[in-house]
Amino acid sequence: MRLERLDADDPRDLLRALRAALGAGPAVALGGAEVPDEVPAGTAVVLTTSGSTGVPKSVVLSRHALTSSALATTARIGAGRWLLPLSGSYIAGVQVLVRGLVQGEEPAVLSGRFSAAAFAHAANGMHSTRGGIAVPRFTSLVPAQLQTLLDAAEHDRAVHRALAGFEAILVGGQALPAAMSERAAARGARIVRTYGSTETSGGCVYDGVPLDGVRVEAVDGELRIAGPTLADGYLDEDLTARVFPTDGDGVRWYRTGDAGGVEDGSVSVTGRIDNVLVSGGVNVSLDRVERVVRELPGLEGAVVVAAPHERWGETPVVVCENGDERSLAAVRAAVEAALGKPARPSRVVVVGTLPRLASGKPDRRAIRALVR
Repeated sequence: MRLERLDADDPRDLLRALRAALGAGPAVALGGAEVPDEVPAGTAVVLTTSGSTGVPKSVVLSRHALTSSALATTARIGAGRWLLPLSGSYIAGVQVLVRGLVQGEEPAVLSGRFSAAAFAHAANGMHSTRGGIAVPRFTSLVPAQLQTLLDAAEHDRAVHRALAGFEAILVGGQALPAAMSERAAARGARIVRTYGSTETSGGCVYDGVPLDGVRVEAVDGELRIAGPTLADGYLDEDLTARVFPTDGDGVRWYRTGDAGGVEDGSVSVTGRIDNVLVSGGVNVSLDRVERVVRELPGLEGAVVVAAPHERWGETPVVVCENGDERSLAAVRAAVEAALGKPARPSRVVVVGTLPRLASGKPDRRAIRALVR
């Protein structure tokens, strides 16, 4: 099957491309990475993501996987019209459009930079009826966007009405703080916490419960997922073999790299097994941040760890024996230049002596406890 590259800056172009890809093709490539001109039959999207390691990975998603996810979402929360306030270069944005296409309801699109006013304008313009009954409205956000809306809703009635007007608001990409969830509920927003990844065609666990057809198990502390929403794999065949193993019963699993467990059918996620955090829905490799920080004068021995952040979920924090809080501006500028804004540390913590293991290596667990 032919594969066409697409710049997802204009969601309407992406919508047209996805409509074709879910039909007879061609498939669409998103993310800007080098990809082949041909992909296996049945492919709809090749989406290149930073992944859990911070290293780009090109995920191959079939028509069957994408539509299975969309149909399972409809079965769980209902059908209606969707609003896209997310970038189309991420799976959450792609899935908003796919759900609309599968349901035969043209999605509404929030154009330009996200703001509370733009969201409210788009949401309040979605009102429609079918047979005299209002068509339910749905949307998908990351926590940072939700916080922007909640802050604005304190004094803007239009934003408040928009939040309360959705049948369900999917929130994923990172952990949702309990305080933010409570604020949303107080504003009448019906929040559904989602868990998933590009490799699972987006969220496949809603409020801790897997979607119909999805299986989640914990193996040696790592969450693994099976079901019809799984990607076919990666363009890298060796990586596919490692991350998508098949068990003795012929069941194909996706190794998430997330630590967690499953109890009484409820999935809990406790963090990443590797050294990566998710800040504002973007994966950030702490190893890469640390390498940049250690290039700065006086910070050669600095350690970078993850710490909770009210707005972004998690952010990098620099811990060092030298320097002071005035180092923060230089650190943020250097990291932004090398890795982008989501990777910028939020704090510099100066300690007398860095906790270390017997081997002399930094005791990262102790350091994380210190900054948290």
